[in-house]
Amino acid sequence: MKPTTLRSTTALVLLLCGAAANAQDGASAERGKAKFEHSCAPCHAAGPGDDGRPMLPGTEALTLKYRGTIPAVLEQRTDLTAPVIKAFVRSGTFSMPPFRKTELTDAEIDDIAAYIAQTSKLR
Repeated sequence: MKPTTLRSTTALVLLLCGAAANAQDGASAERGKAKFEHSCAPCHAAGPGDDGRPMLPGTEALTLKYRGTIPAVLEQRTDLTAPVIKAFVRSGTFSMPPFRKTELTDAEIDDIAAYIAQTSKLR
């Protein structure tokens, strides 16, 4: 095979692999959005709570904790990788209870992390 043909073929393979990875990331983020809305948003989304308070409890707790240095709304965070999210979800913190693997699987947490990464890029 000629060197130019080999380079063209290699470039095409890399392009196709990148497209497949982006499609997979998009599917993961889409699953993560649905899981976030079900499992995380009731405490950690933006907006007022059902009790009339101006913020949801998790968002309010993070507002107090970070005092504006880091966004309290999880979907605005750029520092929440899958390992960080897993640590908080599995161990819990302050008033947040831990979640068992029967409640949120590791794969679902990875999907939530993909969703949060996607939303933070949109900001």
